[in-house]
Amino acid sequence: MLDHVDVGPRPLSAYTHIIGEEVVEQIRELAAPLRGARIAQINATTYGGGVSELLRSIVPLYRGLGIQCDWKLISARPEFFNVTKAFHNALQGAPYKVTRAAQETYLTYNTRNAQLLEEEYDFIIVHDPQPAAIRHFREPGGAKWIWRCHIDTSEPDEAVLEFMLPFLAEYDALVFTMDRFVPPGLEHQRVVTMTPAIDPLSPKNVGLSEGICQEIRAWRGIDPRKPLVTQVSRFDPWKDPLGVIEVYRLVREEVPGLQLALLSSMASDDPEVWEMYAEIVAETRGDDDIHVLTNLIGVGDMEVGAFQTSSDVVIQKSIREGFGLVVSETMWKGTPVVANRSGGIPLQMEDGVGGFLVDSTEECAKRVLFLLNNRDDARRRGLAGRERVRQQFVITRLLADELRLLASLAQEAETPAPAASVNVRTAASLQAS
Repeated sequence: MLDHVDVGPRPLSAYTHIIGEEVVEQIRELAAPLRGARIAQINATTYGGGVSELLRSIVPLYRGLGIQCDWKLISARPEFFNVTKAFHNALQGAPYKVTRAAQETYLTYNTRNAQLLEEEYDFIIVHDPQPAAIRHFREPGGAKWIWRCHIDTSEPDEAVLEFMLPFLAEYDALVFTMDRFVPPGLEHQRVVTMTPAIDPLSPKNVGLSEGICQEIRAWRGIDPRKPLVTQVSRFDPWKDPLGVIEVYRLVREEVPGLQLALLSSMASDDPEVWEMYAEIVAETRGDDDIHVLTNLIGVGDMEVGAFQTSSDVVIQKSIREGFGLVVSETMWKGTPVVANRSGGIPLQMEDGVGGFLVDSTEECAKRVLFLLNNRDDARRRGLAGRERVRQQFVITRLLADELRLLASLAQEAETPAPAASVNVRTAASLQAS
């Protein structure tokens, strides 16, 4: 069987003070026709990225509404995750030559994981490229299948996209973060856009007092007398951590004593993270005002929340970004953000509300300096950002969006899945050819 992530139910009423009783009742009405349904959410890891954070929050909410929702993990050796990280990068636009060996590895592990999915479900939601081919290797059944893409696939590598498209064609619905991310050449009967959201009651986002934040910062070596800028993200070239270091050095010329914190969780499905980590360590060696903090030294959700809450400015300098939950997380805490105008970030931030959107390293440094030198203005922008998140990017809104999609799929007459094109081949056929 696929690995099962143990989570308990959470009552929707816990969010009433944030979203109001009327919205709570609307969501309960949406859930009522699905009560008793069985849902599987399938992804690659329990930590280290936005997908795992979303599932850790939304699965308990389904259960609290009387809907059986299970969180399942695929399993594979490092060779598979090396291939899928390359696919991930290629789908975001990085050059990559798809080899037959890479295809064989991908299909072999998807075949195995499809066989490990033994339980019967009414809905199966598969997240991102890693397990996308599982649908192809399952026997036909009564489940409705949804593929949820969390990355920017607007300019994908053509060869990787061509390899993936037949697998995606077999799903009953495809979900992207925004219309622009729907890849060229994709033809499907149901394409839906749905923005992610944060959980304001998670350990990372629950309110922490100033005193606790300062204690946590001091524990991690931050001087409370000096200003602090922070980036929270995977150590990934797409997040441009080296560019953040460059911004810090530019701003420090005007703000002596400035500190920089780079926080990251080293995810199990991301082999490239170690190379990026080594580059960051080498680049920051000898600068005691740069703090590289990861889960390897025990930095968890509460520490991340404390840094987002108590930093003077948070940077999100992503080159490509599916959404970037850390932007909404930070705005929820009332902290101003300076972020690249990339991917799903502008969906969350209106320029000037919650912080600033920028297009270059120099502009990023200029905006960070402005916020450091204008604290009252920074506070006003931060509070405006918090209200924007409350209205649009709380996990209960995402739950409602998903419930509507599931209900619409449940109402459809059962029809055979579209036939896959000749590009879809099993691992066995690849080996034979």
